[in-house]
Amino acid sequence: MNTTRYMAMSMVVLFLGSVLTSCATSERTYQGAAAGGTIGAITGILLDKDNRWRGGAIGAAIGAALGGTVTEIAARASREAASQNQQVTYSTEDGGQQVVSTPVGTSPRPGCKRVREQVYQDGVLVRDQMVDICKG
Repeated sequence: MNTTRYMAMSMVVLFLGSVLTSCATSERTYQGAAAGGTIGAITGILLDKDNRWRGGAIGAAIGAALGGTVTEIAARASREAASQNQQVTYSTEDGGQQVVSTPVGTSPRPGCKRVREQVYQDGVLVRDQMVDICKG
């Protein structure tokens, strides 16, 4: 594939990913959808050897939806963990994906609590981060 065509395809896929993030409700959800869309687009381009445009578009759509959804669920679990001061776990029905949010104390930021978010895919830890949950 020539460089010009590859660049054009990349721009379209990135544009599709950014359009798909318009349903997001928070900055973190936007970031999760954008990251998922980008990874999905790249994966789709690499996997669909017959029609890379189709693979990129489908990958971007699926990746953005999954990335945004997992990020939003993790944020909800963290808010609940901070307000209830106890661990909160969300799992898919088949147990393939799991989000665990655990309060770990107060944040250096006034009025905020620190929560550890862990996201598992098929029992494998794929994201582990500390977030500050603030009132208001």
